[in-house]
Amino acid sequence: PPIPTPPLLSSTTPTMSSASFGPWLDTLLASEGKEEEIEVQQKPIEKYMALRKLERTSPKLFHKLLQHRTKTVLPFVYTPTVGEACQKYHKLGIKTNGLYLRATDRGRFLEKLRSWPRQNIKVIVITDGERILGLGDLGAGGMGISEGKILLYTAIGGVNPDYLLPVCLDVGTNRQSLLDDPDYKGLRQRRVTGNQYYALVDEFMKAVREWQDYCFVQFEDFGNHNAFVILDNYRNSYPCFNDDIQGTATIVVAALLAAARKIGTDILEQKFLFFGAGEAATGIARLIVMGLKKWFHLSEEEARKRCILFDSRGLVTHGRKGKLKPHKEEFAHKFEWDEKRRPTKLLDAVKLIKPTALIGSATQPGAFGEAVVKEMARINDNPIIFALSNPTSKSECSFKDAYEWSGGRVVFASGSPFPPVRQGSLIITPAQANNAYVFPAIGHAAVLTKARCLPDDLMLVVAKFLGDYTTAEELKTGKLLPPFKMIHEVSLRCIAMLCQHIVKLGLHGTPELDNYTLSDFEKHVKRNHQFFLNAAARSRL
Repeated sequence: PPIPTPPLLSSTTPTMSSASFGPWLDTLLASEGKEEEIEVQQKPIEKYMALRKLERTSPKLFHKLLQHRTKTVLPFVYTPTVGEACQKYHKLGIKTNGLYLRATDRGRFLEKLRSWPRQNIKVIVITDGERILGLGDLGAGGMGISEGKILLYTAIGGVNPDYLLPVCLDVGTNRQSLLDDPDYKGLRQRRVTGNQYYALVDEFMKAVREWQDYCFVQFEDFGNHNAFVILDNYRNSYPCFNDDIQGTATIVVAALLAAARKIGTDILEQKFLFFGAGEAATGIARLIVMGLKKWFHLSEEEARKRCILFDSRGLVTHGRKGKLKPHKEEFAHKFEWDEKRRPTKLLDAVKLIKPTALIGSATQPGAFGEAVVKEMARINDNPIIFALSNPTSKSECSFKDAYEWSGGRVVFASGSPFPPVRQGSLIITPAQANNAYVFPAIGHAAVLTKARCLPDDLMLVVAKFLGDYTTAEELKTGKLLPPFKMIHEVSLRCIAMLCQHIVKLGLHGTPELDNYTLSDFEKHVKRNHQFFLNAAARSRL
């Protein structure tokens, strides 16, 4: 069962002046766990700023709020609000919580890390700000995404906040409006590229290894052309992870497994059309291929044929003119029809390919229009439509539209939250394919086991665990993933399971865990998980 939500302000909580954090947050802090009754009208960015003020002035209360009001607070420290915060980062008067490593600091990255006030860092989230959500190059404003993501390591993953460090690698920006903005505080230069750029990344990775006995690194919102290269360069020799490639793939494959259960089939019977061919789409497709090979013993070629990409130039095919980027080549299929019939419009591609699942990650709002959804509903009894682009303003379609246009038959998930709809006596809640289910658990498991690296086998383990978690009753109401009120219990079980698999694969640096059972790992995680530690402390008062 979900853990009861305690009052945030107790007799031991320092008193604060009235309205010290604005009407919404003051009301939330004074509530007795009844978030659903809080109807204070305040702009999301104002809530974001109120929460940053609380973090700065009362960090213990802030993290208590994060852990015990996670569902309520998450949209204002993470997606979708963090996107706006990154866009306005240098105009909001924000005091940065993270470390900037600039191209002009080359040769001094280790020195700057050693000068950081907290020296027992175990998790770093780093971005270079080039591809923030669906908003593009935000330069040094990308620090906001590192700061937002890293909070979830405590809120959900249970990592001590003193062990966390958000980093922005500031190599410049190619967005002219930022370079011309007098308020912009990043480097006023075009982005460093090529070998010079990769040398900066390499200096950072080597500096982290020299600085800390063990530190897990999460890459966040790097540009497509760099993200795959960086991950491939370090994934086998460092404990690192790219959330946009691996995290998104894991949660989407989990949702696809649940969607297949909901409609009474399995993932083997699906054909996937990806609208978008970047980090997210390619990462999902690769994990689907790995799953089909492992679970159903398909060949690489057979598995790949089930994943078809559609990018800004239309369907990705083997015979398409022009050079394809390397990450697209593995999914550039040969089709029976010639190049002249290659679809360049999504609706034509849906009609020709007849996919059972349409997955959007191209940040083209409204791309899944009425005609596309109706065509998906025509060729499928229960069309699977995932509108994954973030923030909400970039989503391919809303849940309400997909539901109405499909006659209520859609199986839907999105990247950012959408409100539910009513179907007779049922409330249908759209699934949110939120990476928050994934990356905090993976990072904490890596830290607890001192994992040397994190192969994609572990991502499949998490995807299967989450995809099988929902009950038949929950699936009926649209919930493809575990309910958020269970997030801490789900996180604990997921971390323990990952620890067990890391040890089983021999990737750990903690020989004392060699003979642990799953039950032992669950106890071990609980002893190191901030949410459960705080719960135990309350029970002793």
